[in-house]
Amino acid sequence: MTWIAAVAGLRARREPGVLVTVATVRGHAPREPGAKLVVGEHRTWGSIGGGNVEAVAIDRAREMIAATKPEPDLIDFALNDKVTNRHGVQCCGGTVSVLLEPLPVVRAMAIFGVGHVGLELARILARQDLDLHLIDSRAAMLTEERLGVLADAVAQVHTHHTPLLPEEVLEELPRGTHVVIMTHDHAEDAALCDAALRTGHLGPIGLIGSAAKWVRFRKRLATEGGHDEATIDRITTPIGLADITGKDPATIAVSVAADVLRTFEAEGN
Repeated sequence: MTWIAAVAGLRARREPGVLVTVATVRGHAPREPGAKLVVGEHRTWGSIGGGNVEAVAIDRAREMIAATKPEPDLIDFALNDKVTNRHGVQCCGGTVSVLLEPLPVVRAMAIFGVGHVGLELARILARQDLDLHLIDSRAAMLTEERLGVLADAVAQVHTHHTPLLPEEVLEELPRGTHVVIMTHDHAEDAALCDAALRTGHLGPIGLIGSAAKWVRFRKRLATEGGHDEATIDRITTPIGLADITGKDPATIAVSVAADVLRTFEAEGN
């Protein structure tokens, strides 16, 4: 497997990893500059030459995987028999610098309702390194032609057409997924709110709508759904930045996207 395929596999499985690259070589060394090794929690792919260099790099990579906020690291190795190494002697005679770059699990975002606002929000968030899930009960909202504006997305875009029970998608979403509910149908929104509160692995839940809508929803979630106040408070509404008051879809989308990105940054601190 190539290192590119290994990195893609880690991302698809939502597993953290580290990309290890031979950055510089002086003199003789087991591998040339640019040689790569991908380190996962339990497996590795590729090689930077074996021996002490590779073993130390793997040890350091696993420390980075376990860290809360890993940062890139550069390790220098002298390959001679006068150096005390952790994993044996390498006597090639050269020196090697190895760059370790963390490959964290990317964040996930789910937009329920890809109408005017939902599509504008998707256009903005598609420029971020995310797993972006777009869910709608209307097939017309998810056509290839309509979503063509996302063709150059940085995000990995996943579409879900759910004509009957859109809330079933909630169980399939990755752990910690940020959820925004903005469908065309208040009844659908209400069902999604109830189901989202019953899905324990999700991240923040946001609901678009007015204060009056939320009063009705909150009462329904308590009386019909049986949710207590603390559970209902998992839902944030209204969503977006309060000082951006425009009502056209693009402006609302900018406001909501800014709020989402602010939450992402707060989670990373």
